Amino acid sequence: MRQQWIGGNHFDLLENGEQFFPRVFEAMAAARRDILVETFILFDDKVGRALHAELLNAARRGVQVDLTIDGWGSPGLGETFLAPLTAAGVRVHVFDPVPGFLRRLNLFRRLHRKIVVVDDEVAFVGGINFSADHLQDFGPEAKQDFSVRTRGPIVGLIHEFARGTVSDKSRSWRRPRNDGPRNETPRNDRSRNEGPRLPPPAGSAEAMFVWRDNRRHTRDIERQYRLAIRLARRRVVIANAYFFPGYAFLRDLRKAARRGVRVILVLQGKPDMPLVQTAASMLYYHLLSGGVQIFEYCERPLHGKVAVADDEWATVGSSNLDPLSLSLNLEANVMIRDRDFNARLAQTLQRLIDESCKKIEIRDLKESGWWRLLRSYLLFHVLRRYPSWLGWLPAHVPRLESVQTRDRGMHDLGEKACR
Repeated sequence: MRQQWIGGNHFDLLENGEQFFPRVFEAMAAARRDILVETFILFDDKVGRALHAELLNAARRGVQVDLTIDGWGSPGLGETFLAPLTAAGVRVHVFDPVPGFLRRLNLFRRLHRKIVVVDDEVAFVGGINFSADHLQDFGPEAKQDFSVRTRGPIVGLIHEFARGTVSDKSRSWRRPRNDGPRNETPRNDRSRNEGPRLPPPAGSAEAMFVWRDNRRHTRDIERQYRLAIRLARRRVVIANAYFFPGYAFLRDLRKAARRGVRVILVLQGKPDMPLVQTAASMLYYHLLSGGVQIFEYCERPLHGKVAVADDEWATVGSSNLDPLSLSLNLEANVMIRDRDFNARLAQTLQRLIDESCKKIEIRDLKESGWWRLLRSYLLFHVLRRYPSWLGWLPAHVPRLESVQTRDRGMHDLGEKACR
């Protein structure tokens, strides 16, 4: 399946769980044929149980439901949670399940995508997991995040991609092999030559569904970001939770700022993991001295992965701009060319900047000159080489397993080579 721009789409920006979960559950309640869900995190909390209820109801009325979760990100889903789903016919898939004692160590090549597709008519793509910490009533640690709801022809491509994930011939996370032509598509219920069914136009937005895998699309999301930065003439605003990109990405940001583009980064000021803020702050002097503006979001943990460039281009998705997302994990973003959507997202980001951010000035960086020079030298060499270094990790082979509960007999559909 090719990554390509396709017109005739409509996008709704969804901010946080308060906007995202009702729209998703409404779509699931209206499903007639199939529901496909991929998520990094699914917890047995009030949000997870609400998803459980919607999937259970859909399966009982004859809808084919596929739920794919990550084995590291979604621990602790026991028999009481899974048994009713599988008994109703829900196909539950676990990406790279790991034993409990290894869970904290197995960080590499995770299924980090967050995708929902219903009846190949409506799709949701973004950074929001199915967990209660995406709701403001969770408390001070509630996450700030985004997703989109889309209708139109692009949904057909997202649907085809999600079906391929659970297909017995899916290779969306494998390394290249000499086992067929480069244009081979995953086998699924449709004929291999038929291609995806494209829904009718629903708007005027052009869109491209872009994913990162460990086979043929290892750098595609990063490439689209860098292309937008290089083509920008007026502004680039990036809000990203975990920011530690490679040297070439940083160079593009500085070059854009030098040619007069207003380049703004919105990063975590109240991180869910302090190491994240420490890593990003090591880049501050290099970026600020090149004309890039940095704002730290301080209201609560920032979990978003969104950006706008000039007045038309935007992206929303699951990919952070850090080594895990750019070099290891399975990710998915949607790239959007639409002035109305760009304006809505830009206004939302400006609101966050105005109301909840602290601007970082170069004079605020309290560090000695010798340490800054040494650190800059070391960072240059690390950032220049880490994509190729990380590309060889880990040594284990991820796999996709089907879950069957004990009353039906534990059954493993078999390991798939997933490097």
